[in-house]
Amino acid sequence: MFRRTRLTSVRGAVLSLVLALLSHGLVWAQDEQSTPPPAASGENTTSEASLSDNPPISAIDQPNLEPHSAPESYLVPGLHFSESIESNVANSPNGSGITSVTRGLGSLTLQKVWKTDAMAMDYIGGVADYANSNLGLEQLEQLDIDNRISWRRGQLALRDSFSYLPEGNFGFGAYGGGGAYNAGFGGLGTGLLGAGAFGAQSNAFLGSNGGVSLGLVPRITNLGLVEVIQDLTPKSSVTFTAGYGLVHFEGSIVVQTPLAGALEENLNFIGSSEYVGQAAYDRQINPRNQVAVSYGYQYFNFSTAGTAFHSQVVQLMYGHRISGRMDFLISAGPQITSINQQECAIPTIPANSCAEFGAPVTTVGATKLGAAGRVTLRYKFPRTSLEASYQRYNTNGSGIFAGAETNIAQADLTRPLNRVWDLFADVGYSKNSELQVPGTTVNATSFSYEFAGVGVHRQFGRSLRGFVSYQFNNLSFNTACPAGTACSNLSHNQVGSIGLDWTPRPIRLD
Repeated sequence: MFRRTRLTSVRGAVLSLVLALLSHGLVWAQDEQSTPPPAASGENTTSEASLSDNPPISAIDQPNLEPHSAPESYLVPGLHFSESIESNVANSPNGSGITSVTRGLGSLTLQKVWKTDAMAMDYIGGVADYANSNLGLEQLEQLDIDNRISWRRGQLALRDSFSYLPEGNFGFGAYGGGGAYNAGFGGLGTGLLGAGAFGAQSNAFLGSNGGVSLGLVPRITNLGLVEVIQDLTPKSSVTFTAGYGLVHFEGSIVVQTPLAGALEENLNFIGSSEYVGQAAYDRQINPRNQVAVSYGYQYFNFSTAGTAFHSQVVQLMYGHRISGRMDFLISAGPQITSINQQECAIPTIPANSCAEFGAPVTTVGATKLGAAGRVTLRYKFPRTSLEASYQRYNTNGSGIFAGAETNIAQADLTRPLNRVWDLFADVGYSKNSELQVPGTTVNATSFSYEFAGVGVHRQFGRSLRGFVSYQFNNLSFNTACPAGTACSNLSHNQVGSIGLDWTPRPIRLD
């Protein structure tokens, strides 16, 4: 059985405010100008339009599947309420017990467009009331900001994504499941953030994240990225991307063992920071096909002493796009992982405690050669939309491992049933294998997480809609966990949610 040690924190609200002010000051300082009209038929278009409609396949952004009009400046507020019933709300191995969770959230989507600059922001914030004396009220904060400055043959993008959530972001457990999140907020950010991959980062190589959930522990995640795209010729371009990410856990969980005396053990999760960089060359073969070659670098550092590693990845990429119907991307290449970790001369003693026993600490290096890559497919049938992806990269290990070799697969499907009813379904799978032994939270060498959900939403008038969803979550370790206890290595959680979302028509700012 798990219960969480609570720590009071106001970092989420403070950091959200700072990010918003910095973003506001960076772009709003430009001279405000109205959006230029679309080019007339037969008139030459600028390179900014081509970058927006069909960006290089090595870039962060994904293209719009449907043709769209000139971008507009608008503001969209929203209110969101939901009630969930969960079978294992604490995400504890072998845990059970029906618990209700009430969520009240507000949202704000802003997009401001100038002649050569643009800014977009999505914010979601509120509270979740867990009807359990050990959990109580939890804060939820999520803020995504995207600033872009364009010139005749290129673009500079500055992005930041911040969250303060009580659960990991894979599967959207903090919102009652992926179906509840997509039903409530899927319509937000339909401009710059919605057109790109940043609001829901699809490239695991570039993104630091809180991953999956073991127990219920608030976590701060932040990822900042800078990207430059420069056209060399009408058919070739280069992209440069650099970023910094962090994951910090606000507390720990307490394990109650089934042994005599009800022994307890604090289980601390592993925080991490990450530096990432990527450079790529893209070449357009024809209007529908692109190829690229990229080099990427990652450096991970962890809160556990003596644990760090870096990776180098070279990938060949191929992309095929049919405007309004399909977007396909595949990339693959070798991945070299170099690990330098400190070990105690006494194998059973952690490196940071070695001095207490008078034993020396040594630095051990290792190099591992593997494969990395991803495949993404977005297809729009006449009445059904499908998004599917698979990725294999090194990640931070979700706070359970000090680094992991991670495989992620995910698919989402939406289909309108009639004028007011829509059907949605999603499924996800994540397999994580440890890269280094010191600093692991559990005594397993790998863990996997799966979720599958389905639901419907109904439109009630122009601004109000409701939804009903169900999601099944499963977390499993390849050996019993955690170290020194006799608990189960499986965690199941079933979530049923019902909710209402109010999002009025966009408020024009032009």
